[in-house]
Amino acid sequence: MVVIIPAYQPDEKLYRLVLELHEKTKYDLIIVNDGSSADTRPLFDSLEPYAKVIHHSANRGKGAALKTALAYIYDQYAADEGVVTIDADGQHLPDDIIRVSEAWEAAPEKLVLGSRQFTGNVPFKSRAGNAITRTVFAISTGVKIFDTQTGLRAFGVFRIPMMLEMKGDRYEYEINVLLYATRHRIPIEEVTIETVYIEDNKSSHFNAFRDGWRIYKMILFFVASSLVAMLLDYVLLLLFSSATKGMAQSLLISVVGARVLSSLANYFMNCKLVFENRSRSSILRYYILVVCILAANYLLMLAITRFMPLPVGKIIVELVLYPISFYMQRKYVFPPRSDEIGPEA
Repeated sequence: MVVIIPAYQPDEKLYRLVLELHEKTKYDLIIVNDGSSADTRPLFDSLEPYAKVIHHSANRGKGAALKTALAYIYDQYAADEGVVTIDADGQHLPDDIIRVSEAWEAAPEKLVLGSRQFTGNVPFKSRAGNAITRTVFAISTGVKIFDTQTGLRAFGVFRIPMMLEMKGDRYEYEINVLLYATRHRIPIEEVTIETVYIEDNKSSHFNAFRDGWRIYKMILFFVASSLVAMLLDYVLLLLFSSATKGMAQSLLISVVGARVLSSLANYFMNCKLVFENRSRSSILRYYILVVCILAANYLLMLAITRFMPLPVGKIIVELVLYPISFYMQRKYVFPPRSDEIGPEA
């Protein structure tokens, strides 16, 4: 088992953590100094008898530090070895690190997360931030993970190529890993760990505004692409309706024309911004869904416009069909690929 500790401006808590792990386990330790100031160099030097220490000349971010260590491990360790990532600020207790490691050893195909329950004296910003991220993540992916921001994770060396390709060099890297895992049906297990916040978590280098946006933007793109397509569909419907006014089947032409163009825009936005590197067959599945939604849209519009104006009816119909379309896209149109990267038998 190899433990990665990315560290930026650490203090004596890192030294105590490393010594405890050295005393309690036989794990190999890799510490990445992510461009810390010169006055922390004696601390890193004192850890060299217990760990492999890798230095970044400048601060590159937590994600970049993790990738540096992962690249080193991939060159030095066998594919069936395990990797554990932990934080340097003392939030992860040695006993919890061991339990997460053992959970992975029992099921090496899994991504194991050390899941905090946020009980006790937890800073409000931490409790609220995790609750918001947890909710948005569940809505967007359909997967419930209680602690999406945990830095305590265990996985196999065989997964490192995927980890190295992941976008993000800072805190968004870890949420991107979870997004990838859910899309590719990598099984995720949560192991309950202690919730530890030292000195109100003041040693954390997480910036709520800068890093919060980096974390949420990929999730929000999913919702945004659908909203843009919905608005485009609405505008095109009104344009087609005006252009075909007085013609037979004006409503049918308007609904179909608007949906074909807006759905094409939605498909390419999803491919580029949300569901990256999808198979060519996804466009066929997408347009099968489009036809089904289109039929439902037309029938509902036909019924509802007998009682209310077209613009109002359109909004109501879209509000009904949007969550259905959202679910079907996530579940069937852009399903996670089944080409698991796993250890050879």
